[in-house]
Amino acid sequence: MIPIRDDNPTRHFPIVTILLIAANVIVYLFFELPLTQKAMIAFINQYGFVPSRLFLSEGPMTPIPPLLTVFTSMFLHGGIFHLGGNMLYLWIFGNNIEDITGRVRFIIFYLLCGTAGALLQGIMSPSSTVPMVGASGAVSGVLGAYFIRYPFAKVTVLIPFFFFIHIMKIPALMVLGLWILFQVFNGFSTLQAKAGVAFFAHIGGFVSGIILLKVFEQRKGKR
Repeated sequence: MIPIRDDNPTRHFPIVTILLIAANVIVYLFFELPLTQKAMIAFINQYGFVPSRLFLSEGPMTPIPPLLTVFTSMFLHGGIFHLGGNMLYLWIFGNNIEDITGRVRFIIFYLLCGTAGALLQGIMSPSSTVPMVGASGAVSGVLGAYFIRYPFAKVTVLIPFFFFIHIMKIPALMVLGLWILFQVFNGFSTLQAKAGVAFFAHIGGFVSGIILLKVFEQRKGKR
């Protein structure tokens, strides 16, 4: 299933969601895309989150402290499809969460979820030397909050079936429920392997989004 939109209106213009999308796109277009493959690998190694560097103090030195790479990694992506997928989910679900947290709180919420996701991935594989990049952990936090707050909102999804694509509306509970089950299954299935996807970052972000929602959700009338 590929979500393309929801039918959940917002009360306020989602400026922070748009700015986060813009920041990710700008970093990719102006800092990553122009690099050669060799330079790109070096860049990702410097600013991506490498668990062994933070937890075991192993690996090459970086221009910034290892803990800060948790944050810089959230704005880096491994390719156009990686970027596009994350930004699509952020665009569909982020505006509603920004609406109920307020703009400043949403930024903090987003970064905390991304941090939780990265740290869980690191805890599950502390000796990993593979750089982790992407907004997936932070976006997963948004999905977790949406899952709890708007379970019955209708989400329009594309369902590929051989050479055909079926479009239908289904509850967010089903869309996001199946999504997190897929992450859990693949996370534990690839625990001993060098998976190319940081499934536990998704799980950590999703769970943190559920937990943090009550803390960051504001009372009606306040912004």
